[in-house]
Amino acid sequence: MHPTRKAALSAIALLAVATAGCEPGAASTSSHRSSAEPGCPTALARARQAVKKAEAIDAPWKGPTTGPEAAGHGKSVVFIAHDLSNPGPAGVAQGVKEAATLLRWSARTLNGQGTPAGYRSAFKKALALKPDGIAIAGFDPGSVADEIKQAKAAGIPVVGWHAAPTPGPDGSPELFSNVTTRVEDVAKISADWIIARSGGRAGVVLFTDATVPFAKHKSDLIKKELATCSGVKLLSYRNMPIPEVNKRAIGEVRSLLSRYGDKWTYSAAINDLYFRHTAAALRAAGKDGADAPFNIGAGDGDPSAFQRVNGERFQAATVPEPLTEQGWQIVDEFNRAFADKPASGYVPPVHITTAANSGGALSWDSEGYRQAYRKIWGK
Repeated sequence: MHPTRKAALSAIALLAVATAGCEPGAASTSSHRSSAEPGCPTALARARQAVKKAEAIDAPWKGPTTGPEAAGHGKSVVFIAHDLSNPGPAGVAQGVKEAATLLRWSARTLNGQGTPAGYRSAFKKALALKPDGIAIAGFDPGSVADEIKQAKAAGIPVVGWHAAPTPGPDGSPELFSNVTTRVEDVAKISADWIIARSGGRAGVVLFTDATVPFAKHKSDLIKKELATCSGVKLLSYRNMPIPEVNKRAIGEVRSLLSRYGDKWTYSAAINDLYFRHTAAALRAAGKDGADAPFNIGAGDGDPSAFQRVNGERFQAATVPEPLTEQGWQIVDEFNRAFADKPASGYVPPVHITTAANSGGALSWDSEGYRQAYRKIWGK
């Protein structure tokens, strides 16, 4: 078990004792909840059960344990990030570099700059480098369809991260595999956390990036799950493209506070980046970072998000991707492609991190993934 998670077990045990007799699932947040009866007792009970499971601390490795040994030294891969200001792709890029270094491959990262033109330009640069593999992270493969066809013609496999709606191989255009948690699972548990934590009474603002189909699909699913509880009201569904969040966040938050005031009690966003930039506006409005609105990021889980969650500073929870682990998975998928073997098919489970269960950690990943991949690769 991760040492910080051992510490978290003790903290959670003490919390349980201190709050004995409280309503199940409401111990840590009962002071923030309305005394009114929930508007969705069935949905609330189901959400509480799902959240309890997702907040479990231990995460033993359930990924692949067999596969081809590592390809010879000298392989090269290029990782194209949606935008390196987005900590999700940036974190995965670090994982790719770490695993590639172990195998004595070269790994280079290119910045797509958050625009279709940027993605195409970066992909053309990648093709010019004549690598053995190309990874695309956080953007629609359709925006580089011609370039992916060129890669295929040159015998270069393309692996995605959060690039297609579903994990595993994708055929339009062709990806050897798409590495991601299931967006349905992430979206559902993010909405369930709001339902459970609020006791079925919440006024929610939902932030998305409608320019990225994967992100828009995720936020639509969050909206759908929130609607299962009649006591949870979606106040606003805001489109802020990720590259624009740092410029628009203050104005958006001021507008929302002016319109909804204290009715705005919860927020969800398609990733944690939004709360990095909305925090300043909330602070300027006199909001206490440990009080409403309670914010959950439906994805990524970069170190800055963990810092906000651990310190209860304008973010109460994150549904973290195991970013470094997924970088290692991308390298493993390339290794399978190089050996003419099928993709692993592995899909990481969802997890919710809060101040109560993080143990002060700054990341989340499954226990033992490095050892598992090293064993597979013969390293």
